Amino acid sequence: MSDQIKFIVDSLNKEPFRKNYNLITFDSLEPMQLLQVLSDVLAEIDPKQLVDLREEMPEQTAKRMLSLLGILKYKPSGNATDMSTFRQGLVIGSKPVIYPVLHWLLQRTNELKKRAYLARFLIKLEVPSEFLQDETVADTNKQYEELMEAFKTLHKEYEQLKASGFSTAEIRKDISAMEEEKDQLIKRVEHLKKRVETAQNYQWMLKIARQLRVEKEREEYLAQQKQEQKNQLFYAVQRLQRVQNQLKSMRQAAADAKPESLMKRLEEEIKFNLYMVTEKFPKELENKKKELHFLQKVVSEPAMGHSDLLELESKINEINTEINQLIEKKMMRNEPIEGKLSLYRQQASIISRKKEAKAEELQEAKEKLASLEREASLKRNQTREFDGTEVLKGDEFKRYVSKLRSKSTVFKKKHQIIAELKAEFGLLQRTEELLKQRHENIQQQLQTMEEKKGISGYSYTQEELERVSALKSEVDEMKGRTLDDMSEMVKKLNSLVSEKKSALASVIKELRQLRQKCQELTQECDEKKSQYDSCAAGLESNRSKLEQEVRRLREECLQEESRYHYTNCMIKNLEVQLRRATDEMKAYISSDQQEKRKAIREQYTKNIAEQENLGKKLREKQKVVRESHGPNMKQAKMWRDLQQLMECKKQCFLKQQSQTSIGQVIQEGGEDRLIL
Repeated sequence: MSDQIKFIVDSLNKEPFRKNYNLITFDSLEPMQLLQVLSDVLAEIDPKQLVDLREEMPEQTAKRMLSLLGILKYKPSGNATDMSTFRQGLVIGSKPVIYPVLHWLLQRTNELKKRAYLARFLIKLEVPSEFLQDETVADTNKQYEELMEAFKTLHKEYEQLKASGFSTAEIRKDISAMEEEKDQLIKRVEHLKKRVETAQNYQWMLKIARQLRVEKEREEYLAQQKQEQKNQLFYAVQRLQRVQNQLKSMRQAAADAKPESLMKRLEEEIKFNLYMVTEKFPKELENKKKELHFLQKVVSEPAMGHSDLLELESKINEINTEINQLIEKKMMRNEPIEGKLSLYRQQASIISRKKEAKAEELQEAKEKLASLEREASLKRNQTREFDGTEVLKGDEFKRYVSKLRSKSTVFKKKHQIIAELKAEFGLLQRTEELLKQRHENIQQQLQTMEEKKGISGYSYTQEELERVSALKSEVDEMKGRTLDDMSEMVKKLNSLVSEKKSALASVIKELRQLRQKCQELTQECDEKKSQYDSCAAGLESNRSKLEQEVRRLREECLQEESRYHYTNCMIKNLEVQLRRATDEMKAYISSDQQEKRKAIREQYTKNIAEQENLGKKLREKQKVVRESHGPNMKQAKMWRDLQQLMECKKQCFLKQQSQTSIGQVIQEGGEDRLIL
């Protein structure tokens, strides 16, 4: 609990809350303040939750927080009684209830922000079925669902782009850098144009440069095509090698096989494929369809609260008790025929389950074998690319391993001998150095003694004479030895030739007999090979026919399924139309006036009568307007003229007042008097 509070306090002191709490101040918060902290955290996740709790009723606060926690999929620990205590604790601001909620929210704030944002657009509004009978409501609901699906796809694309690592700032930088490079290139092109325009044969040189650029582009394109063709050739060679390996393995498998065994194997494969197509795959397809229908049903249902889950659990318990009661009643009857049938049913179900399990094991083994063969072929190709040699198999690999072992033992022995020789060589080298040093010392002493006696160089000349005589004796010995060796070699070669001739006479006789046998066996092999090829061709044609039939049956199955779904949709549409028609007939035939008024025919007739009355009134009004149009236009013209006349009088009066007054004019009794 203390670690939990510490984590909450550390998170609240960080951005974006900045509460500046410590463990003591946070633990001493009142329930209202604690609820306000929880509301602030929820407002950070969903901005709509930004509310001052002093201006909100406690029931509304609890309802708002519970709904948001349900959307965020918060699951309090405990059972149904604990759920009621959780609600009460959330209303009164209990610390044992609010601390785990805060800890859970602050641990995964970013994830919950995303969930709250998506909930605004992905929580489906459930429209009652009776309102969906109206076409406008149904179209609006359909449009709403389409927009929801479009939002899902767009949000997925946005997340993928966000995860791909592209950022708008980097893209803008790249665009600005590319624009700068473009401006620089334009300037360089203009500069080069100005420099080139002064040269002779300007147009001709441009033409040649353009042709050179085109040829370079063509060369790059051809190089790319060449690389693609090389890749295709490489893939084709790999495929050929795979096919050759398969052919080799099939020939090895069929070397000792007979047509009967091949037929038996093909029949087993056909039975297995028929079982997979007729029994296993349809069951799996039906299960997948049921699962899909169930998931669609779950998705179409509204979000369930805790009370709905409790109701479903109670219903499940009731149904389980009813099932147990029915099973007990059935066991109480003790019908012997049913008991025997149940045994047979159990045995059949056990056999079918075993059959399905073995089929799945066989399928998995085939897939594993295919993957291992692919991996082995890849490894063979890689080794062939590295050193250009084939991978050894079976007995060849065993022989190779035994050779390696013998060579390794020989290598170890030789290595040991080399180590001993190296050690001995080191000792001999050291003794040689010591002897050389002693020899040099003795030579120096001898030279000093010769110089004292006056015979310097005597020892050197004596050594040279001894060395020349030794060389002459060695050459003479080698000459004699070579002559003796040559004579002995000739004798040995003659004896070996005679021995080989006598030894090979019997072998040559056996070789002739073996050649005759080899010719007979090759003829027999060719005959057997032709028989095998004809049998294999017949089996291959039968297999292709069966594959075509299986493919045709699958296509027919798919067509029938699509036709079935189409007819179901048409039947549902017709049922809806028929229901509306029957309701209309009932309302039209019924004696109740209120029911008749609800009928569509009555509504349409009423609307038609109202529109006809409205049309009559509008035509009368149009007639009156046409008749009074001329006089009204004249009267309007007279009013406009009167307005102009009054405007003219106004301007004259203003002009008269603006002039300097000479005297005062007084009007009395129809007379005007001027008083200066």
